[in-house]
Amino acid sequence: MRPSAGRGRGNGEYSVKPVKVGICGLGTVGGGTFNVLKRNADEISRRAGRGIEVAQIAARRPNPKVDTGSTPITADIFEVASNPDIDIVIELIGGYTLARDLVLKAIENGKHVITANKALIAVHGNELFAKAREKGVIIAFEAAVAGGIPVIKAIREGLAGNQINWLAGIINGTGNFILSEMREKGRTFEDVLQEAQALGYAEADPTFDVEGIDAAHKLTILASIAFGIPLQFDKAYTEGITRLTTADVNYAEALGYRIKHLGVARRTAAGIELRVHPTLIPADRLIANVNGVMNAVMVNGDAVGSTLYYGAGAGMEPTASAVVADVVDVVRALTTDPHNRVPHLAFQPDSLSDHPILPIAECESAYYLRIQAKDLPGVLAQVASILSDRGINIESIMQKEAEEQDGLVPMILVTHRVQEARIDDAITALEALEGVSGDVVRIRVEQLN
Repeated sequence: MRPSAGRGRGNGEYSVKPVKVGICGLGTVGGGTFNVLKRNADEISRRAGRGIEVAQIAARRPNPKVDTGSTPITADIFEVASNPDIDIVIELIGGYTLARDLVLKAIENGKHVITANKALIAVHGNELFAKAREKGVIIAFEAAVAGGIPVIKAIREGLAGNQINWLAGIINGTGNFILSEMREKGRTFEDVLQEAQALGYAEADPTFDVEGIDAAHKLTILASIAFGIPLQFDKAYTEGITRLTTADVNYAEALGYRIKHLGVARRTAAGIELRVHPTLIPADRLIANVNGVMNAVMVNGDAVGSTLYYGAGAGMEPTASAVVADVVDVVRALTTDPHNRVPHLAFQPDSLSDHPILPIAECESAYYLRIQAKDLPGVLAQVASILSDRGINIESIMQKEAEEQDGLVPMILVTHRVQEARIDDAITALEALEGVSGDVVRIRVEQLN
């Protein structure tokens, strides 16, 4: 005979009482989560070993894409966090303050928490994880990074035998859509941004997406899991894509590169690089060919080499897929000793490293430089001398015809890897040359090999 506790019977019912879940927020992700839990209830229960029931929903307004049936609904999120019948609170309201208060309330009441809120984890995660350990509960957050791509689980568990050397990711779909359209159709940033807003990819205020803040939240989380360091969002370098021009996109293409808005985290002897910025990537790299709103993360480990994780980084059901996977993980772990569960940030909390986050001036990269030179003799020689004096080697150079409207000659250089402080110094000297007009455009280059 097959044991009955926690195992499926022929009719799909389970002999132990179901785990009761409360969903806070019934927007895009909350609605998708409810739908997936309802539609795939039997399959999910077979995986989890127990039935899973949505016992309560907190929502300010109904979602027309979700039939909640007889599930109780309240407008008060804290009612869900205090409901004695609920085992797991799913936080999908977003933002920093109210979400933090909700999660702390749920933890205080001994409830496990699942969240898709990258800003909450990146900014308040250290505090929340400490509280969760005190209470012996779990905070799961797979959906906070790269939507439906299970990259957190891959790094935390699948690559646990590796020392992670670096990771690099396209982790904001809005920015990737904009850059893809600029490259493929020659459109301007402003033009594509308007379409992204019309399609719902970008908010009315797109700052978090186009200035790299959203990606920096996600990169902070990935770096912490990869390198065993505390979450340190305030030390992440962020640079947006608002100043990129179609000309730079085309010049990069001519040089054999694609421009992507990349999050890069790298372990070095001096510290951890943690940076988000436009980046030239060789066009033959798989990640350089990730287009539209899709996401991808490359992770390099000392044993496995480079691995690539690709998929939908946002959306109703892709993100719900990650939320529900966390529900299953929590249900499986309900009966385990809290001290023997998978650590929130992959490493045991008392063994996190104090390896510092490097300021951007101490990071190393290769660089694409675009210089608007006056059509005068000797300018190229002066440029080469300034770079050489600072130990900066040129890998390739491209000089275009003088532009008709202003007579300036675009000069495009790609350097070898060098510390950013040297490039800063060189750019200051270049912009002071009589033969150089305006600002020097600088975009970092990563080979990712």
